[in-house]
Amino acid sequence: MIEAIREWAARHTADRRYSPVGVAFHWIMAALISFQLYWGWYMSRMPVGGDKLDAYKLHSELGLGMLVLATLRFVWRTIVPGPINDADGLGWQTKLAYVTHALFYICFFGLPLSGWAMWSALGDGPKLDLLGAAWPQLPFHDIPVAAQWTILGWADGIHTLLILLLLALIPMHVGAALKHHFWNRHDVLIGMLPELKEDEPAEAEPRHGLPGSQARPAPVRG
Repeated sequence: MIEAIREWAARHTADRRYSPVGVAFHWIMAALISFQLYWGWYMSRMPVGGDKLDAYKLHSELGLGMLVLATLRFVWRTIVPGPINDADGLGWQTKLAYVTHALFYICFFGLPLSGWAMWSALGDGPKLDLLGAAWPQLPFHDIPVAAQWTILGWADGIHTLLILLLLALIPMHVGAALKHHFWNRHDVLIGMLPELKEDEPAEAEPRHGLPGSQARPAPVRG
């Protein structure tokens, strides 16, 4: 099974592109992160009440979805490595890219886990669901209340630090991708974009003219 997946993905990585599954993981996660950052800012401006609690519930459930997605993405990357492109072999820039990707994964896992811990430490609040299935709370109910508040404080602090880290990583990541694409003319960004199939040119119809006449070759596009 794994060999069949790798063989299928190799058709894309051989062209210095990520597989369609890898591309989907990347852009779905990017969309969810963008929404979650906006929604977190929006929630902070809401007055205390039922609407704010519902907003936190949505934020938490989307975070759990991101946790599942990040796990699947990590498993996929262990099975199907990324392609070799122009960004590889650039010395410190390549090493910095690896560090950035590792920090992104820390955020992908750390943010939903710390959010899950905060929600669980709040006590018997509204239950969380993921695609209609109940999501269990962490076992913080049988520990002393003081310990629950300690967990809540630590989880909130970690959550805040990871948000700040993510806000620093995103412009670095986007800026590096644009720099590779427009300044260095590398194939990094193109390899992460959905592959569009080009229409095959229609065969030229035979020309019927004077004897000995020949069709002019199509102009070469530079």
